[in-house]
Amino acid sequence: MINSGNRPIELPLLTEAQRVQVRDSLGQLESSDGWSGNLPVLLLNRCWLRLTVIPVDRLAAELPPDLSRAAPELVRYQELMETGCPAPQAQQQCWLEFGPEACHQALRRFWNAQDQGSLGWTLQHYLEFLTDYRHRHATQRPRPVPLFVLARPSGRSFSPPTLEKDGLFWLRPDPTLAEPSMRHTCA
Repeated sequence: MINSGNRPIELPLLTEAQRVQVRDSLGQLESSDGWSGNLPVLLLNRCWLRLTVIPVDRLAAELPPDLSRAAPELVRYQELMETGCPAPQAQQQCWLEFGPEACHQALRRFWNAQDQGSLGWTLQHYLEFLTDYRHRHATQRPRPVPLFVLARPSGRSFSPPTLEKDGLFWLRPDPTLAEPSMRHTCA
């Protein structure tokens, strides 16, 4: 968990009501028979100090991953480049396969996502998170609950978007202790 100053993001102190939410979520995990889309994910908005519990199947709607890099036009271009095709020829091939306008739109979406800042939350990271959560649910006792500590926006309209990233913690039954993710799944 790294923010713009390369300092670790510390788990903010939780209110008693938020600790109850964490305990309830941990209880739900322990009583679950198996993996399902109803398992809890915690989202902590540090700006409002609001803790929200959502089912894992709503995570992509609440924290939409940046899908711009997964556009078929860009994937095909990357494939051609990896096979040794020169950039102008790869671009020409993509234009023939998808059309120039579709290729331009894919690039625009990609660069807009880069400018707006997705905080590194891509489709690949989302899928890795789901795999990690499913694995932890199946193998760890007590089962940890994931807590995303959402990045704070820069707050100034004249400055670039924040470089701070969302943090992912895996909470265990004592919510004062959090196990940081082995690798930052949001970067």
